[in-house]
Amino acid sequence: MSSIKIRTIQPSDNKEIAKVIRNVLIEMEVPKVGTAYEDKSLDKMFETYNKPKMQYYVVEEEGRIIGGAGIAPLEGEASMQVCELQKMYFLEQARGKGVGFKMINTCLSFAKEQGYVKCYLETMPYMESARKLYHKVGFLPLEAPMGNTGHYSCQAWMIKEL
Repeated sequence: MSSIKIRTIQPSDNKEIAKVIRNVLIEMEVPKVGTAYEDKSLDKMFETYNKPKMQYYVVEEEGRIIGGAGIAPLEGEASMQVCELQKMYFLEQARGKGVGFKMINTCLSFAKEQGYVKCYLETMPYMESARKLYHKVGFLPLEAPMGNTGHYSCQAWMIKEL
């Protein structure tokens, strides 16, 4: 993992991270409707996350973006104490190298620094590797979704106390 680094997103990263996320969603056969694939924010990630209590990180290998993840307040949640782990996707070459573990801990550290007390996420039931990682870092399954993310095609929900 020596040539791989995690850094905050820059305006020049918008096009490449959008492409990475869409490619991973297609590879994983995630529905295009009701998921991150159709989010308007996907093409302007820097601008979307360049706000208080929000941050998006990219994973870079030899100058090329190979994944990313972010933290933002959970949309539709009355309490500003719950954040959401958002758009955590990696190209195949980043998988199995501990990048996801390092990225999720980077995001959760940021969330704690911002004063969040819980972190929520949504995923697909068949994304077993991702769900295994989430469980490893302390996320627990929920019976129903929280907030109003608009990702109605995501059918697995998890939460973690920070």
